[in-house]
Amino acid sequence: MSEEASEIRDKQQIYLRRFDKIVRDRLKELITEELIDAHRRNPAGPHSDALERVLNYFRRAAVTDKYAILTERPFAAYRVVALSGRRGVAPRIVDDRVHLSVAEAQHAVFLRRVQALVES
Repeated sequence: MSEEASEIRDKQQIYLRRFDKIVRDRLKELITEELIDAHRRNPAGPHSDALERVLNYFRRAAVTDKYAILTERPFAAYRVVALSGRRGVAPRIVDDRVHLSVAEAQHAVFLRRVQALVES
């Protein structure tokens, strides 16, 4: 039994980690310039099967440190934030960029999530 397995009491967590790694590895193969460009052109959809698979993985991520959009001024200014995952703790702003549309902010969030996936 691996060292990881002896430290984890709930053995289902071992399986879930392994399964998540397999999914991430397969999704990394789907990330292409064409896929990123398709999202930039139409972040709200409809999407190709490959893009939908990537987006579904991003949607099911845990709330802690998940990227989201903060509306500073409706229809005018949006920022990318990372959620704390804890009630009463405000999200943190991840950069100084102000996006002028929801679509632009959605694509910025998508790019950050793609980067995190590729680096994992």
